[in-house]
Amino acid sequence: KQWYHRRVREAVVSTQSTGVDSSVVRIEPMNPTPKINFMEWDGLTRIVFTRKNKSLAAIFRSKSVLELLTKNYNIFCSLNNTPVPEDFDIKRTLDEIFQSNEMGETRSRTMSNDQLLKLLESFNSRGIHFSS
Repeated sequence: KQWYHRRVREAVVSTQSTGVDSSVVRIEPMNPTPKINFMEWDGLTRIVFTRKNKSLAAIFRSKSVLELLTKNYNIFCSLNNTPVPEDFDIKRTLDEIFQSNEMGETRSRTMSNDQLLKLLESFNSRGIHFSS
């Protein structure tokens, strides 16, 4: 997992004959290890990076993702003895999350770990979870 380590670039090696650039990297453990739910992190990153060149809003509008998040929301409410609001609309909830974080048009490939973590926290604070 990327949260367990960080990559440090040691050197860049270029060969003009082939036009290939190579990097030598050193991987160091993160200290301290971030305190996150790795099942949630894994679920979010799997969804976000299925189509890394699409915008987040487009990724989360797919039928399969909407169904998964609705199912997980219903399970979350059930486990917490909270009734599912009758006017609950997963699409509207997702739009509100993306607007509040200004990330709807962001593409996965350009996001940092901090942005992904902020997005995960926003989802979780609204009862949207990625592991059941």
